[in-house]
Amino acid sequence: MWQTLVRWFHKWTSPKWFYTLSKPLSFWLGWAATLLLVTALVWGLMFAPIERLQGNSYRIIFLHVPAAFLSQAIYAAIAVMGLIGLVWRIKLSFYAAKQCIPVGISMAVLALATGAIWGKPTWGTWWEWDARLTSMLVLLLLYLGLWALHNAMERPESGDRAAAILALVGVVNLPIIKFSVEWWNTLHQPATLKITEPPPMHPMMLTPLLLSILGFFLATAAWVLIRTRLEILERERKANWAREELNQMGKVE
Repeated sequence: MWQTLVRWFHKWTSPKWFYTLSKPLSFWLGWAATLLLVTALVWGLMFAPIERLQGNSYRIIFLHVPAAFLSQAIYAAIAVMGLIGLVWRIKLSFYAAKQCIPVGISMAVLALATGAIWGKPTWGTWWEWDARLTSMLVLLLLYLGLWALHNAMERPESGDRAAAILALVGVVNLPIIKFSVEWWNTLHQPATLKITEPPPMHPMMLTPLLLSILGFFLATAAWVLIRTRLEILERERKANWAREELNQMGKVE
């Protein structure tokens, strides 16, 4: 059993094996994500009941909650992969961490934009320097800083290490985002979904929300796999197998 796990681990941390095995996985994850998101958004935006206090404006949660959750989860994943790369010198961790950054930026922007759209009819303003909103903005700036570090370094390996260190330092912002509504008096409502408490939502609202979160998660996984495969080809282009793959794609003469 242990030897099987070790072989499996070495296969998936090998750029060549990862490139090969991730292709069908990204395909099926993408289709599953599409099915879940179409179901969740049609259900949530068209058939879920109207909320008693917020009316139809609450429907933005089917985009906002998954995006906010993924923006934080992706940053945590980048920090973990950066730590793995720094400690165990697994270069694939750096490749994946780099390609998680633009995905995380997209999720953070979507979370802030949908939050602003929801905030206007609910709070009467597009933006408030609320603890939750401000810490989410800091998260977006951290993402942009990670991407800037990668682009500023002449050698990709230097960008990998610098971005990993910044990601680890920036992890301190994640608990601030999580507990900001409890530590400070904020406009933002407390978390709707809690592990320790039953959700105070009608099942017709809760079900599409959970489906949307799962769909976003699978779409993110597929997106990261696809981007990582392209990063592998770029970084490993001198290897024979990568050159053969690029030749088949018409990228190398």
